[in-house]
Amino acid sequence: MVVSTIVPNQTETSGLEEFLQNPPPHMEWVNGQLEEKNGMTLKHGRVQSRLDRYWGNYQDNHNLGGETYTEAPCRTNKQIRRPDVAYLTPELLNQLGEPKVLPQSFPLIAEIISPTDLAEDIFAKANEYLESGCQEVWLVLPESQWILVLTQQERFLFTTGEEVSTKVVLPGFTVAVNKLLA
Repeated sequence: MVVSTIVPNQTETSGLEEFLQNPPPHMEWVNGQLEEKNGMTLKHGRVQSRLDRYWGNYQDNHNLGGETYTEAPCRTNKQIRRPDVAYLTPELLNQLGEPKVLPQSFPLIAEIISPTDLAEDIFAKANEYLESGCQEVWLVLPESQWILVLTQQERFLFTTGEEVSTKVVLPGFTVAVNKLLA
């Protein structure tokens, strides 16, 4: 669940500039205000850690380059978000470096859905990422045991007993849903 925290005595522009210079931990810039990312459970944290490790190991083992991140800030066309897990390709890493806030969405993003998250908000955020340079979004629902993979053109649903795979970024990556969500 995201809870708004209003920053007193700041205009929207000065607050955004301050955020870009020194992004506070666990905060996103949404609709001109700081919002705290919270609602993380132990299960949420475990799945986030596993997916970060799996993507990172895959890109290392296949000499793909790039980097994986957890809760690193990125700018979308509308807000500044902190995806739960993200992968930055070697091309973008060389081009952009590692600024305090990535000036676009990461190419591959995963959001681990908390029990308090609202479906409309999650899908709006996924669309926001896809409209801002992201090529692939994973919506991971640990409680329902579902993983939705969204690209610009297609939508895929995976559940227990199946293997989820990347569709655009990190070609060839697969993991059993049971292994990721167990």
